[in-house]
Formats: sequence, C-alpha cells, structure tokens
Amino acid sequence: MADEFLPHASAVPSAVFAPGGRGERICHAVRNSVLGPVLVAATGRGVCMVAFDDRPERLEDALRSRFGEATPAAPDAVFAAWLDAVLAAVGSARARVDVPLDLRGTAFQQTVWRALCAIPAGSTASYRVVAERIGRPGAARAVARACAGNPVALLVPCHRVVREDGGLGGYRWGIERKQRLLDRERG
Repeated sequence: MADEFLPHASAVPSAVFAPGGRGERICHAVRNSVLGPVLVAATGRGVCMVAFDDRPERLEDALRSRFGEATPAAPDAVFAAWLDAVLAAVGSARARVDVPLDLRGTAFQQTVWRALCAIPAGSTASYRVVAERIGRPGAARAVARACAGNPVALLVPCHRVVREDGGLGGYRWGIERKQRLLDRERG
C-alpha cells in the first residue's frame, strides 16, 4: 500500500506475516547517535524497525522479541544506504528520509501511522485530533496504543502526538527523547 504519506511503504497487515518474522531475512545494525543508541533493522522490502534505548543490549533484545524467528542477514550496500539515511534523520531534524518501509501492523495502526506522517515537522497534534482526522473521533486511546506500537521511530513521527492539554504524554523511547525531538524540530 503506497500513498502520499508513506510513499515507499510496504505496509502489510501483521496477519500476512508469520509470527516472529519466520521466513524473513533481516539485517540490522546498532549505532550511537545524538539521541543515544539506535537500532535500524530491515527486510528486503524496507526498514522494519528503528528503536532507541540507552542500553544497546536492550535494543538487541527488542529485535529478538519482535523478529526472533527471522534469519539474520548480513548487511549489504542497500541496507547501508538505508542505515545512513536513518542516521542522517536522527542527526538532523530537517533531513529528508527517503527509505522504503516494511511496516507490520493492523489496518487501524497503519491508518494512524499514515495520519502521523501528515503532521508537519515542528507541529503537534493531540491523540483526539489524530482520531478525528482518521474518522474515528472516539478512538483517542486506540490512537495512543497505535503510537506506542510504532516500530519505526522518527520515520513514523509518533513523537508529534501529545495530550489534549499539550503535555507530552508518553513516548516508547523515553519522554526526554521526545522533548528533544520536538525542540529540535521547532528550533
């Protein structure tokens, strides 16, 4: 499913894929960044995971938890280019990330993720506003769960979603990181 918000996404419902990534080949790398250790993982279709943690070993654990049945693949030139693009985006709030995505989620999650990509850098929207934008005005909590399930930090900018009162709310990769991302985009 390609669209104007995720032009390079191969967004397929989770049910289409075997549990734990069985049958998939996934390469990954963990690198240091201005936002701390970051893991980038990809299948042959695109980037499937971007995650942050202050402890690199937890990033490896998160990858195994999500894709423990996948076959590890050696990074190649294509993956290296995608990794460089993601790292550029981590390093600069204005970097354009033009990498294919291999997003796995429910139809609802993918609808939310597309809506998040429509929020301009430097702007925010509340969970309620996102729910209204996708035609589900009573689904603010479900939107929050979809944000928490976003597998590709920054590439689907869930950090741009805040509480109704303007408070930051939560962030899977740490509230301080969310604040830094927002400050960078506004600055």
